[in-house]
Amino acid sequence: MKNDYLFKGEDICKSFGSTQALKNVTITISRGEIHGLIGENGSGKSTFSSICAGIQKADSGKLYLDGKEYIPSGTVDAMDKGVSMVVQEQGTVGKISASANIFFGKEAMFVKGGVLNVRKMNQEASRVLNDMGITHIDPQVMIDTLTFEDRKLIELARALYTSPKLWIVDETTTALTVNGRDILYSLMNRIKEEGGSVLFISHDIDEIMNMCDALTILRDGVMTATLEKSEFEEDKIKQLMIGREMSGHYYREDTEESIGEEVVLEAQNITGGVLKNVSVSLHRGEILGVGGLSDCGMHDLGRVMFGLTKPDIGKVQKGKGEKVKNAKWAVEHGIAYISKNRDREAMMTLCGIKDNICLPSLKQLAKGGFILKKSERNLSSKWAENMEVKANSVEQFCNTLSGGNKQKVVLAKWLAKGSDIMIMDCPTRGIDIGTKASIYQLIEQLKKEGKSILLISEELPELIGMSDRIVILKDGVLSGEFYRSEGLTEAKLIQKMI
Repeated sequence: MKNDYLFKGEDICKSFGSTQALKNVTITISRGEIHGLIGENGSGKSTFSSICAGIQKADSGKLYLDGKEYIPSGTVDAMDKGVSMVVQEQGTVGKISASANIFFGKEAMFVKGGVLNVRKMNQEASRVLNDMGITHIDPQVMIDTLTFEDRKLIELARALYTSPKLWIVDETTTALTVNGRDILYSLMNRIKEEGGSVLFISHDIDEIMNMCDALTILRDGVMTATLEKSEFEEDKIKQLMIGREMSGHYYREDTEESIGEEVVLEAQNITGGVLKNVSVSLHRGEILGVGGLSDCGMHDLGRVMFGLTKPDIGKVQKGKGEKVKNAKWAVEHGIAYISKNRDREAMMTLCGIKDNICLPSLKQLAKGGFILKKSERNLSSKWAENMEVKANSVEQFCNTLSGGNKQKVVLAKWLAKGSDIMIMDCPTRGIDIGTKASIYQLIEQLKKEGKSILLISEELPELIGMSDRIVILKDGVLSGEFYRSEGLTEAKLIQKMI
């Protein structure tokens, strides 16, 4: 037992209906420590962290902060007591400025005589951002005009403004570029050096091993181990996470590309936004990887090829000359799109699993102008079961699911539709190794069935491990093309990215 601990959760239990999310979990975090928390999706990580941050209450067990019992009444009270949290998905408030987001709930600091001094608030926001090393964001701009990453940096500023004793970072790095991650790591180390502590939740084992001083592992709501840094071993951590031995090799085992002659989807001379005269063709039965640095245009290319974004010049066509008119046309003609931004674009989080899975297939489910409930239930149950979605029923709302189970629902939606072209933008973002492995197996199976996959990814091992062919974008221009049989390495790809 650690003596000089800053924070402790003791025998924490939490259930959602018949599902027990946490079972007598005890985690002790020392002062000046970055303490990792890892586990598969649905293991209880986010449930534990949300209890610590005052978002929800435990059914039983106690929390301690600075040696005293800690009972937060909500997130604002938790922050006032010294516990702040930043989550994976977007947590900013729309329709207000960046500075108003930083000081959300603290506006009284800038009020005098009943009037909010916006100028003073903007000045303080600018000071806070500069102190964090963030100089490119104007605190006066409306939050909605910022990129997803910049909004996440604003959340970091809000969480850190009160100098928290315990800072909870829940899967935040998956939403950040390399530069954004460097800023986050620097801030985590600063809190550690100042005697505070960080509870760092991540699916990236390398990241955890590099950043953390200690690590707690959860599996199915139970704590399986707490390791000190000297005990960190990748295979050991994986086994404790999933309850069985798992080798690091879970990509494709073949070393040759296998590509059909038929072109099923083609972008011709696309120019628009950051993209400049980009031409890309996807063949039947091909996994085509698309990579590059964060602002290279790879995500824009996916949106253009699905018809979500219209290029200024050029066109996208399916098969022999059928122009992709828009996203509605794409869905009707067998093209699927899995957005990088899962909660905002890939699914309806405030609807049930059934509604999400059935959405693209409503026309096929209708009879005489009416949607048959039995058909909806049969289709959604079949694909939720096929994808092994962990839920009480297909009526369960998607906002209650773990990240991995949400992604399984998104995949199930398009598989149920029978789409033969899958545009996947970062399909394993924020996913644990067990779910990642099952998604890679699914991608391989789709390829064997003759379906075609456009795999957009920020993870080079994923691109190298899964693709028949890889194209690299740099500053909106196609800068390189590689085949699986060439014996790809990260160094080869990086040369064309920078």
